[in-house]
Amino acid sequence: MVADSEEVESESCSIECPVLVTERLVLRPPHEDDADELVELANDKRVAEMLSRMPYPYSAADAVTFIRGSKSRSNGGCNYAVALSGSGAFIGCAGLDNREHGLELGYWIGEPYWGRGYATEVAHALVDLAFRATDADRLNVSCRVINAASRRVIHKCGFQYVGQGMMDSVVAGRVPIERYQLDRKTWVSLRSWGA
Repeated sequence: MVADSEEVESESCSIECPVLVTERLVLRPPHEDDADELVELANDKRVAEMLSRMPYPYSAADAVTFIRGSKSRSNGGCNYAVALSGSGAFIGCAGLDNREHGLELGYWIGEPYWGRGYATEVAHALVDLAFRATDADRLNVSCRVINAASRRVIHKCGFQYVGQGMMDSVVAGRVPIERYQLDRKTWVSLRSWGA
């Protein structure tokens, strides 16, 4: 089942994009120095086939286009490079984007860094940013139905299942996805439970 149209938020949220520091990570604007590592990690079919807009193979030109596009912030969202706080090594990307159905969370971590909880750490930081820096009542996220790791991240952040749909992936074609939402009241409750 897909969310009814009256449940879908159409408001547009513009976000200031501060550098975010978590226990192990730094989320910062992508810059030209990230291009080589971005190409190395993004040029992975296992990563690209889980995302809608990432091409495969992923070239240096794709990296430059992404980095330049991140600086323009034409949709009012935030794109982040995810780096390890100690070494500064680039490990993936994440962001908040304004979509037709409202504010949406997205993330990917390069395969050498899978299984260490980085995606959950990134998602928690961006969920907090979304609700602290905007007046959005809901945050959206989706994942391919075959992406169990991403589903675990989504559940750990408190998102609730709202339905299935289809996504057009540059690499995988038209594929089924699961959609999730987290509302502000639930986020406030989850934040107070952790205190």
